[in-house]
Amino acid sequence: MRPPAGAGCAQSAPLKRGARRAACALAIVVAAVAAYAPALRAGYVWDDDKHVTENPTLRGFGGLRAIWSDGFATPQYYPLVHTSYWIEHRLWGLAPFGYHVDNVLLHLAGAWLFYRVLAWLTLPGAGIAAALFALHPVHVESVAWITERKNVLSGVFYFGAALAYLRAPEGAAPSMVPVDRRRYYGSLALFVCALLSKSVTVTLPVTLALVVLARRGRPSRDELAPLVPMLVMGLVLASVTAWLEKHHVGAAGEDWGLTLLDRGVIASRALVFYPTKLVWPHPLMFVYPRWDVAFGHGFNAAWPLAVGAAFVGLFALRSRIGVAPLTIAAIYAVTLSPALGFVDFYPMRFSFVADHFQYHASAAPLAALGWLGPRLAARAPSAARRAAPVALVVVLAALGLTTWTRAHAYRDEASLWRDTLSKNPAAWLAHLNLGRLYGQAGDLAAAGEHLTAAVRLEPDEGRVHINLGALLLLEGRVDEAIEELRQGTRLEPRLADGHVNLGLAYERRGDREQAIRSYRRALEVEATSSTARARLRDLSQ
Repeated sequence: MRPPAGAGCAQSAPLKRGARRAACALAIVVAAVAAYAPALRAGYVWDDDKHVTENPTLRGFGGLRAIWSDGFATPQYYPLVHTSYWIEHRLWGLAPFGYHVDNVLLHLAGAWLFYRVLAWLTLPGAGIAAALFALHPVHVESVAWITERKNVLSGVFYFGAALAYLRAPEGAAPSMVPVDRRRYYGSLALFVCALLSKSVTVTLPVTLALVVLARRGRPSRDELAPLVPMLVMGLVLASVTAWLEKHHVGAAGEDWGLTLLDRGVIASRALVFYPTKLVWPHPLMFVYPRWDVAFGHGFNAAWPLAVGAAFVGLFALRSRIGVAPLTIAAIYAVTLSPALGFVDFYPMRFSFVADHFQYHASAAPLAALGWLGPRLAARAPSAARRAAPVALVVVLAALGLTTWTRAHAYRDEASLWRDTLSKNPAAWLAHLNLGRLYGQAGDLAAAGEHLTAAVRLEPDEGRVHINLGALLLLEGRVDEAIEELRQGTRLEPRLADGHVNLGLAYERRGDREQAIRSYRRALEVEATSSTARARLRDLSQ
């Protein structure tokens, strides 16, 4: 039997649309892989030693057990992340290529799930938003840095949990009650996996509540109640992370002694800083300058007032411009909230902002940009509408090229720190680590230059004194080395290397008793210090 007239045409249109979508998706994947090609050829950078190359938990089944059962066995308690490292270590050892490939693949999977979430919400421009997410250079820090597997892995579970939850009400429209229990419990399981990859995903239930609020106006108790278990689980695991960040990672001390008003300045400045990097991603750097955030200094009090006024304005104008801008802004702020300075985290020691802090949060404004582009094009003159696809390709190409350029900075650790200093010369952490790297390479003059700069920029940081003291000891300047090492161990008594080097310096000066005291102190800090144990044994003979 022949099909009715026109049936072939009716069937071919969806097929053509599907083919176009598939072609566009493939083009985005190819573009993203090309953009991240420099990262695929990269090695290890800062902190990758603690997480991968020198991580003892990756070496056997006992380590896998410790990854899950011992919160102090790994730098941070993110067991799914370290389990992924453990599996990779079984497959290809410490070859960095495989770790980088997996980061890129996880990022692309997260972008695809992000697209599925927006498509399920029938948001126009979902494909554009996903392409922006896949190619935006602000995400290079999360993708090219192996240590930030936390972001790309948790992103897959985060968007997967959101999609499963939003699909659970299927068949009960227009209600948002999750009647499909399989999908609802699946969303809970995926959310737990997201938390066990990175606890900043704790904000997902609040984000989902804001989506429900925007779609339903006044949601019922039955529509919000299913989010309560998510919120409780998230708060529990986030509290564990916050405790470990303080007592294990070291986010405690004078650098975190900020008042609530000071933290309000940090939060409001960050809420302005991050969107500007999405709109104009230049310059991007590994360590941004650390702001003066004292509430009473300069115009700092204006930051919270300005951000608060912006939210009040969006709320007041919602009847004229719609609720979407307020919802996007609220989701963005909520998703960023764990990194806004109200909860102490270790990188606050160096800077209050970092590109990888907005990995999940960037989805909301990028979704808004994806929605806004087609809407503006539809209202433009016909010539501008015809040029819109070309303009989109140009924007995506520019983002991809910027990502490709930025990824080169992650070639190795020295490249990353040199790139940082070219944009932020006051980054004492970059000077410290470059000094360490030059010292290991035998270039003592360059090492001394950077370590001296680090001491000048951050005289209250114990590690810079310890590293400079170790270098002075190598140069035979024993008395100067002892002075620096004393200062360093006073400021940072928990570093065994400082006490070991101080003991070696005392030995060089012939002060046996002081050397023994330093070695014993090193063993109190780190019982496994083989150098301290060996020197004590020799001095006792």
